[in-house]
Amino acid sequence: MGKFQSHEVIVRLLHLLLPLQLLFLQSLSLSYTPPSKYFINCGSQNNTNYTGRTFVGDMSSDSSFTLSPKRDDPVVDSSPSPTTSQLYQTARIFKGPSSYVFHIDQNGTYLVRLHFFPFSSPTDLSTALFDVSVSGLPGLLQNFSVQNTSNLPLIKEFLLTINISKFTVKFEPSQESSFAFVNAIEVFIAPDSFIPHSALLVTRKGSKNSSYKGLLSRVLQKIHRVNVGGGEIEPGLDTLWRNWVPDDTFLFNRSTARNKSYDQPIQYQEGQSEYNYSDRYIAPDNVYSTAKEMNTNKGDQLQSFNISWGFNVTKNATHLLRVHFCDITSASLSVSPWINLYINSIFSRNIKIITLAVPFYLDFVVVSDNSGLLNISIGPHRDSPVNNSFLNGLEIMEIMQELRWVSIKNESKKKYIPLLVGSVVGGLALVCIVLIVFLLQSKCRKGKPAQATDWLPITVDRGLSSHGRIHEATIHSSPVPYLNLGLKIPFAEVQSATKNFSSKLLVGKGGFGNVYQGTLRNGMKVAVKRSQPGHGQGLPEFQTEILVLSKIHHRHLVSLVGYCDERNEMILVYEFMEKGTLRSHLYDSDLPCLSWKQRLEICIGAARGLHYLHTGSEGGIIHRDIKSTNILLDDDFVAKVADFGLSRSGLPNQTHVSTAVKGTFGYLDPEYFRTQQLTDKSDVYSFGVVLLEVLCARPVINPSLPTEQMNLAEWVMVWQKKGLLEQVIDPLLVGKVNLNSLRKFGETAEKCLQEEGADRPTMGDVVWDLEYAFQLQQTAMQREPLEDSTNDAASTFPLPTIQRYPSYSLSISNIHGPERRDGSSETTESEVFSQLRIADGR
Repeated sequence: MGKFQSHEVIVRLLHLLLPLQLLFLQSLSLSYTPPSKYFINCGSQNNTNYTGRTFVGDMSSDSSFTLSPKRDDPVVDSSPSPTTSQLYQTARIFKGPSSYVFHIDQNGTYLVRLHFFPFSSPTDLSTALFDVSVSGLPGLLQNFSVQNTSNLPLIKEFLLTINISKFTVKFEPSQESSFAFVNAIEVFIAPDSFIPHSALLVTRKGSKNSSYKGLLSRVLQKIHRVNVGGGEIEPGLDTLWRNWVPDDTFLFNRSTARNKSYDQPIQYQEGQSEYNYSDRYIAPDNVYSTAKEMNTNKGDQLQSFNISWGFNVTKNATHLLRVHFCDITSASLSVSPWINLYINSIFSRNIKIITLAVPFYLDFVVVSDNSGLLNISIGPHRDSPVNNSFLNGLEIMEIMQELRWVSIKNESKKKYIPLLVGSVVGGLALVCIVLIVFLLQSKCRKGKPAQATDWLPITVDRGLSSHGRIHEATIHSSPVPYLNLGLKIPFAEVQSATKNFSSKLLVGKGGFGNVYQGTLRNGMKVAVKRSQPGHGQGLPEFQTEILVLSKIHHRHLVSLVGYCDERNEMILVYEFMEKGTLRSHLYDSDLPCLSWKQRLEICIGAARGLHYLHTGSEGGIIHRDIKSTNILLDDDFVAKVADFGLSRSGLPNQTHVSTAVKGTFGYLDPEYFRTQQLTDKSDVYSFGVVLLEVLCARPVINPSLPTEQMNLAEWVMVWQKKGLLEQVIDPLLVGKVNLNSLRKFGETAEKCLQEEGADRPTMGDVVWDLEYAFQLQQTAMQREPLEDSTNDAASTFPLPTIQRYPSYSLSISNIHGPERRDGSSETTESEVFSQLRIADGR
C-alpha cells in the first residue's frame, strides 16, 4: 500500500512540474547570438571598432580578463599607414612569460584568434621569437616568428573546447635574448555543434567506414578556408568574422572549371538528412551563393572530367576536412547532378543532391601522406542525370594535441551561468524529480550488492582543496584512503631543490609541464616535473602517476620520490636518471654509440619492467605510451620505464578495455587504434617498435625519407621477411653483431609487431627471447673475440638448444629483484631515486 501511494505522489508531482521542466529546457535551447567578448586590443588603453566589433584595450579597467604580470610596455606604430586599422597600430611585447587570463562563464567550442602585425617601431617586431600556449596545451605555437613580408596581418586561428572557468593564453620568449608580441586576441564561443564529435576517417589507404572520434577534445588549427567560385570574403562580411580566400590559386587546371553565382536567397533548412544541413554560422551566404562547376561544352554531353584542387598541408598529420555544397547550378531536381567527391584519389563519396539552393556540408578526417599535399576532386557520377559537378566551399583544419581538461562525456554540453528565472524554477523541478526517483531506486536496491559499470580511468576532483589533499580512486576505480602522505613534499623543499625553478636547471618540457633537475636537502638528485600552476591541466595524469608509482616498485621502473599539491601546484618528484633517455643515445646526439651488448641489456631491462607492470600484484597495468623517450637510463645504463600518466589497469577476467585511443604516433598498436580496445598486447606492439628503433638508430616516423622507408616498422619488416635484416641495422653496428643474435632479435621484434594482438607474445616471452639473443651474442664473443662481426664463422652455426622455462614460474619478488649480470646485488630502493632528463617529456 505504501509503495502504491509513493508512486501516486510521484505521478502528481510529474504533472505539476512538467510545464516548469519544459520551460527550463526551452531556456537552454535559445538560438546562438554572436558574442560581444572577448576581443582584446593589445598594448592600448583605448577601445577600437574593427569589423563590427569593439576590441577592448588591455590597459583599460575591464574585469573580464586579466594580464599577468603587467610588467611589459606597449609599443606603438611610429609611422602608421592611413590604411592600417587602429587595431594594428599598437602591440604588447613580452620579455618574459606573461599570460592573459579570461573568465569563462559558458562552456563549449571556442574560436581563439591571435593577430600579429610587425609594424615599424623602435623594437623590431619581426625579430621576435617566441612560444604560445593555452590552458591544457603547451606548444600551441613554437619558435614562432612573424616576418614583415606584406601589409596584411598574420592571424592564427584555433578551435577548441573550453569547460574550465579560467582560460589562459601564455606568451613566452623562446630564447633569453628574444621577446614575444601580439596585436590583438579573440576568444569567443561558437554555435552548438559547430565541430562534430566524430567524422569519417580517411587514411592513406582509403576508408573502411571507420570513424575518428574525440574531435571535441582536440585543438584544431585553421590551415585553409576557401570560397570556391567566389572572391575573397573579409571578416566584416562573415557571420563569425572569418576570412575566406578565392580558390583559383589551388586549381590544378583552371580551364576545367568556371564560376557560378546565384542571386536568389539561400534556403537554410533544419531537420534530419543524409548530410549535415548548414546555417549562416557554419558558412555565410557569400559562400553558398557562388560555386565552381564543370566548364563543359554544351554541344558535347559525353565530355566528362574532374575538377581538382591541391592544398599544402602538414606532412603525415591528421586534418579535419569540411566541404560545402549548395546546388545553385540546376533548374530543377530532375537535372540536378550526382557528384563524386574524391580525396587524394584513394577515397570517393557519391553525393546525390536532394534539394535545390539548400546548403549542406560533409566532414572527413584525413590523414595526410609524406607529400604534404591534400588533393580534392569532384566529378559527375556515371549515373548522374546531368553531366556536371560543383563545389561551393572548403575548409581544412589540422588536428593538434589533445586537451587535458576536456571530458569526452560532457564535451558537447554547455553551462550557462546567468540563468533566467524560468530556467531556475525548471531546474529546481528537475532536481526534485531526480531526488524522488533516486530515493525510490535506493529503496529497491537496498540489500543488493553494488555492481561495477564501466571500466574507468583514474579521476580526480575538478580542483585541489585548500589544504592540497587529493580525493582519489584506486586504479580499479574503487575508493581507497588518501594518498600516502609520506610521499608529500613541501613546496618550499621543491623550490629549494630547484633554486626556485631556475631556468638553468630546466632539462625538458612536455604536455604536463616543465622538468627541472634538483637536489634535495639530503643530497639526493631528483627530477622535478611541474605542471603550469593554477590551470588544472593534467589532473588525471598527475593522480595516475602517483597511484601507479606509489604501489609498484621494481628495478626497471622509475621510482617516485614524492609529490606536491600545495597552492594548486601539481609537482611530481622522481629519481634522476643521469644518462637521460634511450632515444638520446640512439640518434640525433653527440653521445657515444651504444654497443650491441648494451642495447640488448637495455631492451631486456625495459622488457622486465613491462612484464612486471603487466603481471604484478596490482592486477596488471597497461602503460599505453611505450617509446624510446619513456625508457630512461641511470648512470650504469640500467633501463627504467617511465611516464605512467596514461596508464590503465587491467581487470581480472577481462580481455580488453574499451577506451579512447591515446599514445604516440608511430608506436601505436594498429589493432588498438582500429578497435579502441586496449590490452597488454598494445604495449607489446609499441615495444616491438622500440626494438627496431634500437636496432636501426633512426626515428620511427621520418617524413624526409622515401614513402617506403618513412615508417620504420613497415620498412624493417620487409627486410626481416627477406632474411636480410643486417642490411638495415645501425651503420655503427656493422661488423659488431653476431648474425644468430641478430636473427633472434629480429624474430622477437616481428612477433611483437603482429597485426593481431592474440598473435603477439607476452612480455615474459619477450624477456626470454631477448635474453636468448644476448646469450647468442655472448657465446659468439667468447668463441671468437677477434672476429665478432656479422660475417664471422659463428654466424653460420645453428641456434643452440636452450631449455625454456615458463615465465610465469617466476614469483613477483624474483621479478622485482633479479641479480645484475655484473654480479652486483640489486640496487636498494633508497639508492635509486631520480628521473626524466627528457627534451620532449610529457
